[in-house]
Amino acid sequence: MEQSHPPGVDSPRAWVTAATAFTACFTLFGVAYTFGAFFKPMGAEFGATRVPTSAVFSLTAAIYNLLGAPAGHLSDRWGPRPVVMAGALFMGVGLVLTSFIDRLWLGYLTYGIGVGVGVACCYVPMLAMVSGWFARRRNTALGIAVAGVGCGALVAPAAAALIERYGWRHTYVVLGVASALLLSVCALLSVRPPVHIRATRARLGDALRSPSFAMLYVSSILSSIAIYVPYVYLPEFAHDHGASPVAAAALVAVIGGASVAGRLGLGTIADRTGIIALYKACTLALGLSYAVWMVTGAYAWLVIFALVMGAAYGGMVALAPAVVAELFGVQGMGAVLGTLYTSSSISALVGPPLAGLVIDRSGSYVWAAVFAGLASVVGYLVIVPLRHAEPALAPRAAEAD
Repeated sequence: MEQSHPPGVDSPRAWVTAATAFTACFTLFGVAYTFGAFFKPMGAEFGATRVPTSAVFSLTAAIYNLLGAPAGHLSDRWGPRPVVMAGALFMGVGLVLTSFIDRLWLGYLTYGIGVGVGVACCYVPMLAMVSGWFARRRNTALGIAVAGVGCGALVAPAAAALIERYGWRHTYVVLGVASALLLSVCALLSVRPPVHIRATRARLGDALRSPSFAMLYVSSILSSIAIYVPYVYLPEFAHDHGASPVAAAALVAVIGGASVAGRLGLGTIADRTGIIALYKACTLALGLSYAVWMVTGAYAWLVIFALVMGAAYGGMVALAPAVVAELFGVQGMGAVLGTLYTSSSISALVGPPLAGLVIDRSGSYVWAAVFAGLASVVGYLVIVPLRHAEPALAPRAAEAD
């Protein structure tokens, strides 16, 4: 039977929300994923080792993943516009204040809270908004939205060039002003989706009690370690093996470019194939990609690693919201998706600092790569039993796509 959807769903206005979410994701992660370019100059200025310097990024990622759940809840209740506008303010002020710090630990407050809260207030609300505006083409629309995350990584070489010419402090001022302006525009264009209140499969409590959610959560903790480590250490590793600062930072852009292909390509494929099976394959491929980084420091091979890792990572990020929608529905999705993303706060706090400790103690990146790759492989094993929603969480006929 032909299913009816609320007016506006899958409309031209819906595609405007997808484009808005793409722009927001590009801005958010154009800032967050350039940290590898700032890692060496910040550490050198403050005389800090890898562990405390990487902790700036780890704390930031932990904050935006931990606060994704309350941000999603506020967006479900008030709509995305005021929440995203708050994120724009936090992001801009946090980056500008970071340019004035005279001690590294102050960066934990200015950068960590500013960028962390900024990403939290924008990312989950944007994805939940897109999910609610689409029915038949939801996976494709989400793929477009999260492709902004991968495109944001393309900012890294530009940031490295600005750092070389003007220094890391002035570069953060530029990023702060630009990100605040772009996110403010995204906030003004954000509109609450026209989803029926009755169209619900499970409230947050039902989702949290589901074995499927538990598997997704544990797997996300493990696989996210493999996502964060290259953004912090891959540019430094390449630089130590002879690459210029800009070329080293360009590896982050390669990850981003490959992730765009993964997000768009796999998101579209998922419209015609199994979402959950594809998500599992991406998790496994992410872990196996580290075999390339383990064996060589040659720049060409690091590019290959970045391509494979980026495509797998991009597919995971694109498919995660679609998996949540498949299992638990779109009503209240902001809270469910945000709660799932709190798992990555654990990965952010543990992954980069522990990898840095391994590198400092061993003098080699090999065991850090083994640690990250193995974590994602185990994450794949955790979700091998994952299937479609249990009968208690099955979709009602009125909300099937």
